[in-house]
Amino acid sequence: MDKRILAIGGGQGKGRETASLEKLAIDAYIAAEAQKIAGERRACGLFIPTASHDCMPYYNTFHKVYTGKFNIKTDVALTVNREIDLSKMREKFEKADFLYVGGGNTVFMLEHWKETGLLKLIEEAYERGTFIAGLSAGAICWFEDMYSDSVVEGAYAMYKGLGWLKGKISPHYNERMLDFDEIVRYNKIRAWGVEDDAAVEFINGEAVKMLSSGGKVWFLDGLDGISVKKREFVTV
Repeated sequence: MDKRILAIGGGQGKGRETASLEKLAIDAYIAAEAQKIAGERRACGLFIPTASHDCMPYYNTFHKVYTGKFNIKTDVALTVNREIDLSKMREKFEKADFLYVGGGNTVFMLEHWKETGLLKLIEEAYERGTFIAGLSAGAICWFEDMYSDSVVEGAYAMYKGLGWLKGKISPHYNERMLDFDEIVRYNKIRAWGVEDDAAVEFINGEAVKMLSSGGKVWFLDGLDGISVKKREFVTV
């Protein structure tokens, strides 16, 4: 099975349940792909809100969008400050046609996944071809390096991700452009910059598609250490 990750830069938060379908283009794509996977049965999405410390209003918004707009059955993986029955949690993952990893504190999320065994369930789902979508923290955690202020709010730095996808990435690129471009130039690296309301899909580790509800996806090249060359990533 193909291994698929959709990295969403951000911007799909409060108010999504009342947004137009044009604004919900990324959600519509996820829902359509999930239904293709499900076939004749009703598709199911599992929301993972670890980065927001299991914020239930966040899940409620997800549910309102995916059930209310797209008739997707939803469930939630709650693991923060509670006992976890991994066998029951595994059943949730096995029923899911897609996982949706929410935003928040990326560093906390990854540490918690490792401590609780949730990371193993996510990795098993990825290996068997479950479609994974993630926003902000849920978008960047799969990469080798990620630009985040998870440790000290407002103090952005590069942190190690899971390394399932090669390269470095910043979410909310439209808000962090100047600082992130300087990091790319100073460190002579290449990286992804994903704006709010934009997403880039990776299949088997390769970037294959850009989705937009108004934002853009950029590939940044600072290898010469002098300037940052930017290429807008578009679907061919």
